[in-house]
Amino acid sequence: MNTLKSLGIPTYNAVYNSLFPNLLKRTVAYKSALSLNNLYPNSSLKLTTLSLPPKHGNEKFSGYIPIEELDITFSRSSGPGGQNVNKVNTKVDVRFHLQSAKWLSDEIKEKLSEKEGYLIYKSDLTRSQQLNLADCLEKIRSSVRECLIERAEPSPETTEKIRRKLERAAKERLLIKRQRSQLKNDRQAPQVVL
Repeated sequence: MNTLKSLGIPTYNAVYNSLFPNLLKRTVAYKSALSLNNLYPNSSLKLTTLSLPPKHGNEKFSGYIPIEELDITFSRSSGPGGQNVNKVNTKVDVRFHLQSAKWLSDEIKEKLSEKEGYLIYKSDLTRSQQLNLADCLEKIRSSVRECLIERAEPSPETTEKIRRKLERAAKERLLIKRQRSQLKNDRQAPQVVL
């Protein structure tokens, strides 16, 4: 009892304390064999936000998207999901102003700027807010990386080959259409003119 008072823990019920003397002295609660400390013994288990990765000289986009510069809204998702869909805001809308985005280079901004103002990415792929947010961020990354890919101009031979292929496909389509029309006309009864 003296150790409890010295720790600053009041002893309310002398009978309860005498029956379970080790109950209040315990510093750690029950831990399963599958607890994180047992599964990952050398891990600090501290979750932190990642800092900005170092930029390499030749790399135009590192994949880092600062969350504080995004306008993230959650809303109710559509589709199947039962009553949970009507209660939980799992759909994610991520928008950001393209011209004021400091984390994108001017070249990327120029290629992404189809419309003036905000770029909007939406996701209601899963029933989890965090997974939908991760999906939106991945959509942003993939669209930025896609605009960085340099498309090679097709050679004149390739352009001619594509043109001939399209012309042949159009002729084939018109031939099939004409044959189908003739077949339908042949099925009709002959017209008798008096």
